[in-house]
Amino acid sequence: MSLKIPVTVVIPVKNEELNIVHCLQRVSGFDQIMVIDSNSTDNTAKIAREHGVEVHQFDWNGQFPKKRNWVLRNLPIKNDWVLFLDADEYMTDEFIIELQQAIKNPDYNGYWIVFVNYFMGRQLKHGDPFKKLPLFKVGTGEYERIQEDSWSHLDMEVHEHPIIEGKVGSFKSTIIHNDYKGLEKYIARHNAYSTWEANRFMTLKKEGFKGLNKRQKFKYKLMESGFLPMVYFVGSYIIKLGFLDGKEGYFFAKYKANYFLQIQTKINELKKI
Repeated sequence: MSLKIPVTVVIPVKNEELNIVHCLQRVSGFDQIMVIDSNSTDNTAKIAREHGVEVHQFDWNGQFPKKRNWVLRNLPIKNDWVLFLDADEYMTDEFIIELQQAIKNPDYNGYWIVFVNYFMGRQLKHGDPFKKLPLFKVGTGEYERIQEDSWSHLDMEVHEHPIIEGKVGSFKSTIIHNDYKGLEKYIARHNAYSTWEANRFMTLKKEGFKGLNKRQKFKYKLMESGFLPMVYFVGSYIIKLGFLDGKEGYFFAKYKANYFLQIQTKINELKKI
């Protein structure tokens, strides 16, 4: 038998029965696989157990830590490296090969990864690329803590980024992001995210927008000015050639611009309370 890849894969889930099978099919070669369930009411946990992976239930009390940091602080992670993977994210063979080499490099404690996005069944090859830092050495950091105990309704770090000590690199290969739950769930999810973002903005405004990177500061300046939806659409659809992805590229850019419009209008509503 070949040796398993010495990385712990953590998959946070809630009602992901339409996605999780595709995800689990690509992680069988890893040493430890944890599915962290928020009391799903569908067959998510059952499917995970049938694949022989660890299933842990997470009950959020509305305070720190949320799901990913809870894993880092409370569960027995067997390996030096952890990879946080959503149920609608699927590793490619090229990514797995690069990962096996990357974790042997002592110079890096984490890696940024670009995600290839599918929307309405089509791969988007243009527009604003999406990347995050889901792979890092255990003990070198955790997801940023945001003071949100009084208003957050999200039990997982969706917008928070890992703060990692030491050098962080970037992968050449990608992970596929393809949500099989359709537009209705996409719209509902982003409606919830926009409420979180609006409350986050109001909190940051009181604190003075401290501790943000350049991209985040630019985003919040555009948000406050009211130009963010337009700037995003022009930048992603026209400047970054999103129009080459056909009608799906247009729809994606419009939905994302509308997401920023939701945030701005919810901010205006909160200012009046």
